[in-house]
Amino acid sequence: MGVMDKVARSQRAAELAESPLPLDQIVMGDCIAAMRALPAKSVDMVFADPPYNLQLGGELFRPDGSHVDAVTDDWDKFDTFAAYDAFTRAWLAEAHRILKDDGTIWVIGSYHNIFRVGAAVQDLGYWILNDIVWRKANPMPNFRGTRFTNAHETLIWASKGEKAKYTFNYRSMKTLNDELQMRSDWEFPICGGQERLKKGGVKVHPTQKPEALIYRILLACTKPGDVVLDPFFGTGTTGAVAKRLGRRWIGIERELAYIDAAAERIAAALPLDESALATMQSPRGAPKVAFGVLVENNYLTPGTVLVDAKRRHSATVRADGSLASACGASGSIHKVGATVQQAPACNGWTFWHREVDGVLEPIDRVRQTYLLATQP
Repeated sequence: MGVMDKVARSQRAAELAESPLPLDQIVMGDCIAAMRALPAKSVDMVFADPPYNLQLGGELFRPDGSHVDAVTDDWDKFDTFAAYDAFTRAWLAEAHRILKDDGTIWVIGSYHNIFRVGAAVQDLGYWILNDIVWRKANPMPNFRGTRFTNAHETLIWASKGEKAKYTFNYRSMKTLNDELQMRSDWEFPICGGQERLKKGGVKVHPTQKPEALIYRILLACTKPGDVVLDPFFGTGTTGAVAKRLGRRWIGIERELAYIDAAAERIAAALPLDESALATMQSPRGAPKVAFGVLVENNYLTPGTVLVDAKRRHSATVRADGSLASACGASGSIHKVGATVQQAPACNGWTFWHREVDGVLEPIDRVRQTYLLATQP
């Protein structure tokens, strides 16, 4: 271990010792009791993926007779809607107490629970800023053929009150979306491939969320160094992404199997300036791809230096999909390309290049590689 690594570790250990919060740690136990132990107004954001209370009526099978690995765990079962509502209001009340005045909360759910959660959010004094529709690019079919396929989940984003200030990195979201305002409908596939944690060929967690989804949320609503609390930590997606983006995190989880998987996963995650951690590929419905999508999905890593074909200009890729040029310009690939050339416009896809094994290739080639990998 180098001297600088030892210094960094010593500084981090000192921070952990001095803080009243269990920073970058998983707290085992009931989420409500664990939140009650935290100081008031101490965290910057809460991301919550609570039990959906699916109320499944029997097991599900595919047309070929194979069993569907659905959510049947005890932690998702409540005797009555009243019991679920009481649980929801209790953890939401604690979340409101521990959020800083300029903090926000994100809650994700399906039609089974999100409307009940939304009512509780408003009753407890939160102010809803947006509801985000996560449209799944590859949803599970409705095997019984009795309803429409459930192809989305809903996220509620709320501040502590109607007049509360809050963090929203509007420019980062616009840059991530190729200089278009980010809309409230987001498309990501459900978690799969190498990102899906499995043990003995079986999913560790039935509702593991995709890292790209959490990446966008943390990039939108937090700053480096902010503390993010996840009271339903599961297999640690929030912690892994927070670590990559330089945010502090606290996880609360009661299931030991999930805690073990999360701890191992987060230990393997590295901050963005060191990491080549692969994230889930996000298929798009159309061939148009925003530059930020390549960054979200690790086709281009923040910190990568891009140059023009004649190496006259250079710019560094940032975490939100923007570029920072050597001359001080910043913005989208198109805007920075135009600025460094003192031109009215620029096609950043063909102007900027990355070096691969000593050879320059336009970043449009990265876009085409992404499309080939993700289009059905």
